[in-house]
Amino acid sequence: MIGVSESAEVAGRVPGFAEWVFPAEPGSVHAARCLVRASLDDWGLSAVSDVTVLLVSELVTNSLRYASGPIGLRMYARREKAESDSVLMVEVSDPLAELPHERMASSQDEGGRGLRLVAGTALRWGTRPRPAGKTVWFELPLPG
Repeated sequence: MIGVSESAEVAGRVPGFAEWVFPAEPGSVHAARCLVRASLDDWGLSAVSDVTVLLVSELVTNSLRYASGPIGLRMYARREKAESDSVLMVEVSDPLAELPHERMASSQDEGGRGLRLVAGTALRWGTRPRPAGKTVWFELPLPG
């Protein structure tokens, strides 16, 4: 892990912003899960911790599996006046330009279920190209 944005150190129960960069190595998935859980706990958002950690684990694993460079993870809570519009935004970036797509895994396939899990769990999700790679993102509703 290279670093965390200073804004990740938001005190109290006010949701904030966190950003990390991980090397493309197996221990990065575990590190990402731990940092996401700790940040959500610090922000008073433990209620969305398990599902967020699960989806982050899927996306970071996909990046690790297919990309050969650093993996970026950005997470921030966006509170809106209408509680129903408040979301936790999570973005995972890597240097591979090819955009991922959902696929239907057969019962014998070892993988191929991660994006279906994200699509079926997240409020919204998507991908976007970057000048040097791509970002896969998802939103989860924040608890009231």
